Amino acid sequence: MLRPNRLLGMIAWLLAACLVAGTAAAQRVEGDRAEGTSLYSAEVPVRSQSESEREAGFARGLAQVLGKLSGDRGVAQRPGVAQELRRAKQYVEGYDYRQDEGVSSRGSPTFTTTLVVRYRRSDVDGVAAALGLPVWPDPRPKPVLWLAIDDGSGPRLVALQQSNVARPVLQRAIERGYRLGLPSGSAAEQAAVGAIWRGDTASIARISARYNPPMQLIGKLYRDGSGWKADWIFVDGGRVLSRWSESGSDARRLLPAGADGAADALTRRYARAGAAGAPSTQAVVFTGINSSADFIRLSAQLQRMSVVRAVRPVRATPLGLEVELDLLTGLAGFRRMADDQVLVEADGNLEGVTPVFHLR
Repeated sequence: MLRPNRLLGMIAWLLAACLVAGTAAAQRVEGDRAEGTSLYSAEVPVRSQSESEREAGFARGLAQVLGKLSGDRGVAQRPGVAQELRRAKQYVEGYDYRQDEGVSSRGSPTFTTTLVVRYRRSDVDGVAAALGLPVWPDPRPKPVLWLAIDDGSGPRLVALQQSNVARPVLQRAIERGYRLGLPSGSAAEQAAVGAIWRGDTASIARISARYNPPMQLIGKLYRDGSGWKADWIFVDGGRVLSRWSESGSDARRLLPAGADGAADALTRRYARAGAAGAPSTQAVVFTGINSSADFIRLSAQLQRMSVVRAVRPVRATPLGLEVELDLLTGLAGFRRMADDQVLVEADGNLEGVTPVFHLR
């Protein structure tokens, strides 16, 4: 056991070095086939199949998955998330590549590479819980998309047979963690174009009665001077939750905003706040530190925990090291994120008493 004074002096220097430098060597993940699409998988365009491009893709993919899970498209800017994205490789269950062929505006073929990644559900759920992210629960609804387009020759309904026209908005919904359905295109539904154009939500709700759930995303896309404009309304159970509009020169670029607006409205209404605690400063005692190597291991573990925003040494005694932890989601978040292969909480910790964790 090192002398307390010597250990405390060493702590001040090593903490500064460890918390600035960063650690974490990611375990190598071998590729395997990812089948299907779920909340815990992502598709990310990449420039090549190099390791550096793949690891950057893992980070973007994890941001996409956390966005789907929480319903928050700005989730990457939430506290603690950026640190977890840098470790995204550790949460990968498997990955594969897909080559997609397209046609350029000049008619020549184009090829893009997509990285398809699956993440371990338990790991992603643990990160979301520890960071206090909101969770948009399953099962996710499948609203009906009532979209009418007027390119100058009169408004027309986009039904199931014209799904390629609606692909940008349908795909964006998948990226946001839910799906949109299209009407079958019956004569009665075709006649609903006028109601779509007027924004008559009651009429659209009546026509949608055969579909479940009773949610409608109503959109109209039309010429606006030299460009285009899209007006959107999202209705849930007959109640208008949101209205919004977008303008631009490219009609296809306006369509995804419909899925984004619907997702935002749904998550505002149905997403549950994270169960982790509030930010706090917590005194903790660590035992099992018998050498400088032990302290470096402890510092590295705390460095890897995105819920730990700062560490301040208080005192070192023969019984252990007491520190103050600045915690993003309180002691509850710390407990969730602690690796029990490295830190184990002592039996008998009581509420109101400084908790003790043993370094294995």
